[in-house]
Amino acid sequence: MTKHPEPVSGTLLSISDVERVFGGERKLFGGQTPAVHAVQSVSLDVRKGETLGVVGESGCGKSTLARLIVGLDRPTGGTIHFDGTDLSELAKADRRALARKVQYVFQDPVASLNPRKTIRTILEAPLKHLTELKSQGREQRLEELLEAVNLAPEFLERYPHEFSGGQAQRIGIARALAAGPELIVLDEPVSALDVSVQAQVLNLLDDLKDRFGLTYVFISHDLSVVESVSDRVAVMYFGRLAELGPARDVFAKPLHPYTDLLMRSAPAPGRHELLAEDASAELPDPYNPPLGCAFAARCAYKTDKCLAGKPSPSEATGGQADHFAACYHPLASA
Repeated sequence: MTKHPEPVSGTLLSISDVERVFGGERKLFGGQTPAVHAVQSVSLDVRKGETLGVVGESGCGKSTLARLIVGLDRPTGGTIHFDGTDLSELAKADRRALARKVQYVFQDPVASLNPRKTIRTILEAPLKHLTELKSQGREQRLEELLEAVNLAPEFLERYPHEFSGGQAQRIGIARALAAGPELIVLDEPVSALDVSVQAQVLNLLDDLKDRFGLTYVFISHDLSVVESVSDRVAVMYFGRLAELGPARDVFAKPLHPYTDLLMRSAPAPGRHELLAEDASAELPDPYNPPLGCAFAARCAYKTDKCLAGKPSPSEATGGQADHFAACYHPLASA
């Protein structure tokens, strides 16, 4: 895929100290249920016209963050602003207004479509509830949506089970586009597809972004995909932001040891040996998080300072104002 030009200046989405805790409720006869901090003090901005890639191991909090952005879940703490408006307040006042601005593309393309409804009914739902289009206008919009995702008009009368995974994901993308959103959150949008189909869907997303002036938050565990589509990359570990910077800098010269581990553990053309981490590597307990850096137990550079306190997301810098990491001992100085 071709790299995008520099994104349009300005911030579309601003996430500030966002947290999401599951559990921790009071029990009927005293005490509390165990609590898991799925997202911890995450702060970042998404600029208009860019693709922000979010990567990390399973359970790092990236999908929870996605759900918070689109309003499917609410943060326990912190704020999320879209174009200057608090999303939590917007969701309370008018969920339709939020849905018109921010949309979601799910990981499993077939499971995200109602098997009992035709594609026409599925695509008409957001047009009926989120737009003021009448019958004739909706019909014209349906044709435009199918044309945009390269599907034939006769597909409208079929059911989801009649489509391949790639075709179903195109329908999911068309549904996300229906109300004309500005931001689309893509949660592992190609992980369930064959490699050749992945390339087709990624190229489609690239074309749609330029055509409709979209902004993407692209969540994936596939580093090669994230590298090819992203302007900037956010690396998450154990619910926190480990590193954030331009994609070319993060992949070429990672600052955080965890980012480096991810890069060296991923298969890539021309790489004959992969870094296999010791199976006994200690993973943090989500019910009893460490006081210091969550990655310290797996890090070769850890010191007592790492065990005593959590480094701030801007603790280390890569020589540029927009590349930083939460690390007391960044690789640039190792």
